[in-house]
Amino acid sequence: MLFVAVFSNAWGRKKIMGISLLSASILNILSAFSPGFQTLIVLRVLQGFAMAGFPAIAVTYLSEEISFSHLGRIVGIYVGGSAIGAFIGRVIVSTLTDFFSWNFALFALSLINLVCSLFFFICLPESKNFKSTRFSFANWATGITSGLKEKRLLLLYIIGFVMLGAYVALFNYIGFLLSKPPYLLSQTLIGLLFICQLAGSWSSYSFGQLTEKFSRTRLLFLAIAMFLTGALMTLSSHILVLILGLILFASGFLASHSIASGWGGILSPPPLKAYSSSLYLLFYYTGSSVIGWSGGIFFSSYGWNGVIFLVCALTVITVLLILALHRTLRSAMLASRGKPEQITPVSNP
Repeated sequence: MLFVAVFSNAWGRKKIMGISLLSASILNILSAFSPGFQTLIVLRVLQGFAMAGFPAIAVTYLSEEISFSHLGRIVGIYVGGSAIGAFIGRVIVSTLTDFFSWNFALFALSLINLVCSLFFFICLPESKNFKSTRFSFANWATGITSGLKEKRLLLLYIIGFVMLGAYVALFNYIGFLLSKPPYLLSQTLIGLLFICQLAGSWSSYSFGQLTEKFSRTRLLFLAIAMFLTGALMTLSSHILVLILGLILFASGFLASHSIASGWGGILSPPPLKAYSSSLYLLFYYTGSSVIGWSGGIFFSSYGWNGVIFLVCALTVITVLLILALHRTLRSAMLASRGKPEQITPVSNP
């Protein structure tokens, strides 16, 4: 994702996103015909590289083409759509695998991917506000370092890192909890828990819409409160309470991700938009890997209470990060008064 930004700045947003989706779809088709496990792994790694070009640029494209007043709800739709797509993909593959084979299931999904990619490439409007820059390593290095030096953006990166890490840690290990007493759920029923993520996708759009009327800081605090309450509800031995907790937990996370990712597009000056989006997602997925994995240490040592303790600790860290972001934005607003020539966007905290 770090390298995608410089290509999109030189060649255009739509072109990079379209190539990314089409190449990932083709690699997915090849994966369905893998002769062995090692080949499958190699193709999936290549698919990961190919796919990076879409999420790293999508929010940048939206922030350039959509007015700031409506960007929140549009990013909310994008985030919610991602959650729905992830759910549908899992359902299609698992169902077709039961009836046929994993190869057929992956091939069928790949064809859907390819059709959607072609539709995207043909129908997405061309950029109207994009200004290309010369392709060079110097431009890339300057963009990355500038994106890391901007304190407001760096705080948003770390919020994404912490939040997705806590989210993945809980969902990574709750299956182990639910397979044991007093729940004793089958793997099929545990797999259906992704419906909780689907049910939570409403919040990304709803909170995105609310950014047009309310402070993003307050909305982030509300999302964090939902996130924490849902996590604590999973401590219940009653399965219905636990499921409601998972829905609330997923809703809080998707709302916070929608607000944070859209906010980065607003705060970034035009030359930094693609770089800040790439950096946000780099931190975001690194949090998924590092913190999501470390949840297993807490689960092995302290059981489910240990995982919830980790989530609570990370929630406290997130609150402190939001407060620091609020102070930084407030200071920037005060400093910008009387300076109409300032071009760096300053969002109302």
